[in-house]
Amino acid sequence: MLPPVVAGIIVALLALMLVQGLVTNPRFEWNVVWKYLFNENVLNGIGWTLILTVASMIIATILAVVLAVMRSSTNVVLRGVSWFWIWFFRGTPVYTQLVFWGLFSVLIPRLSLGIPFTSVEFWSVDSQTVMTATVAAILGLALNESAYLAEIVRAGLEAVDPGQGEAAQALGMRRGLIMRRIVLPQAMRIIVPPVGNETIGMLKTTSLVLAVPFTLDLQFATNAIANRIYKPIPLLLVACIWYLVITTILMIVQSRLEKYFGKGFEQRAIAAVEVDPHFPGKTSGDLKNEVDKVNQTNWVGLNA
Repeated sequence: MLPPVVAGIIVALLALMLVQGLVTNPRFEWNVVWKYLFNENVLNGIGWTLILTVASMIIATILAVVLAVMRSSTNVVLRGVSWFWIWFFRGTPVYTQLVFWGLFSVLIPRLSLGIPFTSVEFWSVDSQTVMTATVAAILGLALNESAYLAEIVRAGLEAVDPGQGEAAQALGMRRGLIMRRIVLPQAMRIIVPPVGNETIGMLKTTSLVLAVPFTLDLQFATNAIANRIYKPIPLLLVACIWYLVITTILMIVQSRLEKYFGKGFEQRAIAAVEVDPHFPGKTSGDLKNEVDKVNQTNWVGLNA
């Protein structure tokens, strides 16, 4: 086995060779990369990608909490609906789901509100008016992601000691208040890391919204420029650079959230205790009468 120093030198050399190859290879056309890195269409694509990511994750998180609570419910119907939701959206590809959301206005031409199983309608609207490409993209991403987040939230909730909920219930707290004040704050320590990973995954999944079709995201913007100037590789690098920048920011935010919700659980080094030589077994600063009290207690125990 190689010594750590030798292994570090080898890895550093390989990394330098990789960087040197990326910088000096003329086929990457870095001058084109820098030219379009801050292009107006690319920046607009970044904005829409962030909107899709944030909006989808907010909706997915709310749905996931509801689904996780339903899975833990004693009601058979609620458990069944939650299980079916998770089974369906985890069992079908997100691209396929986005295609169906894009065809929503074809499958359901009008949305109406009325008395079920009758022809009585109080309100109706054309589906194309409501289900725009933006709405379809956000809903398609959010509903798919909610199935994965629901299992993450459920795992976090089940990791909390049930005795704490029982103690809060004994104090007269309602179930909703127990969930908000007792269970969820402790479960967040377990929920945040995988949710952070899912958020980063959602950022990259937005590149599939072309299936809706949604044509304003970062991936489509760079592809459109590449098709116009016939230079796909430099524009792929532009997309990669921006995805890496946004991912780095999300990782920093995730790290801060983990530290915030991990308060009280982090490991602390135990400080060395200075022992007073005049009073063995006691630290410096302890009063001598405290030592005498302990000794008297021990003698009483032995005499008994």
